[in-house]
Amino acid sequence: MSAASAAAIVTNTRFANLFDLARLPWFELRAGRLVLADRSLAGAIDLHSHLALSYGFPARVDLRKAHAETEHYLPKDREFDLEVYINKNFLADDLKRLERDLSLKSLTGWGMRKTHTVPNLAREMEELGITSSVLLPIDMPVLSKNALTWLSAIEGRPEMIGFGSVHPFARNPEAKLDEQIRRGARGLKVHPAVQFVGPDHPRAMKLYALCGARNIPVLFHCGPVGIELAIGRRLTQVRRYEKPIAENPGTVFVLGHSGALQMEEAIALAAKYPNVWLELSSQSLSNVKRILGDADSNRIVYGSDWPFYHQAIGLAKVFLASEGNDALRKKVLHENAKRLLRIT
Repeated sequence: MSAASAAAIVTNTRFANLFDLARLPWFELRAGRLVLADRSLAGAIDLHSHLALSYGFPARVDLRKAHAETEHYLPKDREFDLEVYINKNFLADDLKRLERDLSLKSLTGWGMRKTHTVPNLAREMEELGITSSVLLPIDMPVLSKNALTWLSAIEGRPEMIGFGSVHPFARNPEAKLDEQIRRGARGLKVHPAVQFVGPDHPRAMKLYALCGARNIPVLFHCGPVGIELAIGRRLTQVRRYEKPIAENPGTVFVLGHSGALQMEEAIALAAKYPNVWLELSSQSLSNVKRILGDADSNRIVYGSDWPFYHQAIGLAKVFLASEGNDALRKKVLHENAKRLLRIT
């Protein structure tokens, strides 16, 4: 693509719907589905994805079942703008459906979440040339077994990489962590806003030390996103992540969403501490450009936050932000992730 054509694309960041991304040179429509047209760009690793979460076990959703369509929380027919934090594209009705799906319907097998399964994620990955997706479960102290359920669901699926989840207030957290690692977990997901535990809580601090001793990274949900509960907003202030980072220099921390609405603070943490990585999901195109320009390019990774959003939306931002710099694009899309996850 010429510099002039790339600049023209960047000036028009609004898309009528998901399929409108096909006007970018890297995508096209085939049989009514959005696919990666330029297969030389295949090989991305998505560091931020989820399956259907279940609480009040046993799990209610058949995670191995394929569905004709994936019901992303941001609907495929919704107009969206790459130049805003991605959840700003939700309409009020979208947010109501999302809230119901993640709360009451997490106790059932109904709702959009029934389509958030391994085969549906795998199909989207294949269409977009994504070679691996990291699955990030979220567990509570009791009445949830998302980590073990997901690790079981992806057995025999080498394109899926499972992380673990141990609530800081769970009984025998070290034993739970070791069981998840034995079952294949390659890291630990921590979500202060959902788990209702600050990232700097003493019990959480013990978990980070355990991860460092076992040489696995911690991926935080990091920063307020504007649609969470007030308590979640307080718990995810980026300043609260510095203590665990500073006091656990042997543990690698990935800041999910690159600090969300507090991106500047996240960039500052990554500049100050060499054990901090930045994950790009949900950030605006301008912010992705800022991160790629100002942060250490060896510690930045791509993520989508699937099934909240189609994986192509995050890819489009990386393609646009890295246009003309193939070496940087490769680092962000897959080389850094391979090094972080020790993928040969």
